[in-house]
Amino acid sequence: MLSRRDFVTGVSVVALCAAMGAPTTAWAQRAQQAPPPGPATVPLADLAEPSPLGDMTMGKDDAPVTIIEYASMTCPHCAHFTVNTFPKLKEKYIDTGKVRFIFREFPLDPLAAAASMLARCADKEKFFPVLDLLFHTQAQWAVQSPLEPLFNVAKQAGYTREAFDACIDTRNNENSRKILSGIESTRNRGADKLKVASTPTFFINGKRVTGSVSIEELDKEIAPYLKA
Repeated sequence: MLSRRDFVTGVSVVALCAAMGAPTTAWAQRAQQAPPPGPATVPLADLAEPSPLGDMTMGKDDAPVTIIEYASMTCPHCAHFTVNTFPKLKEKYIDTGKVRFIFREFPLDPLAAAASMLARCADKEKFFPVLDLLFHTQAQWAVQSPLEPLFNVAKQAGYTREAFDACIDTRNNENSRKILSGIESTRNRGADKLKVASTPTFFINGKRVTGSVSIEELDKEIAPYLKA
């Protein structure tokens, strides 16, 4: 798992932070204030409050199991889950109406926030495809000089240079500021209210599960809720 203490503040991230208009010191302070691990179970009412930007979901609203993932786009364990486990989860449980899946942003650094913004700037129906593309190509753009590699990946999702720059330009684009603010609020509430301390963190019908879980581990967590 990638802890919020594993905050990256390299020169390239400082440059990206400046381009986004987000103060590096604020991000660093949040990373240094990681809370201790939260309770094993969180009340469903606390989990029900959606992101200010609206929750991004897959699956039936009345599925017997709800899985909420808090993830950072630069977290390698989050990418591992998306690439290796999520397709099996989707095929076995989401597509069959057994699981409702909710993705919530928990960026650990400005680069992760920028990638999250790119997913949010896309049309709603493209959110998960863009998310999937970014996680699959994480090794290409989560690098020392990330802007051009990130743009090259974004082009695969249909972004033009103008659209890419506008999406992460919080200095000059009010909508980008709104998106970044919503992502920050989601992260902060996850940390403060739900005690999310590392990524990925999952809540399975309220039960906290951390780390890049396998489909076999998810099978065990989901099975009790599917018994007749």
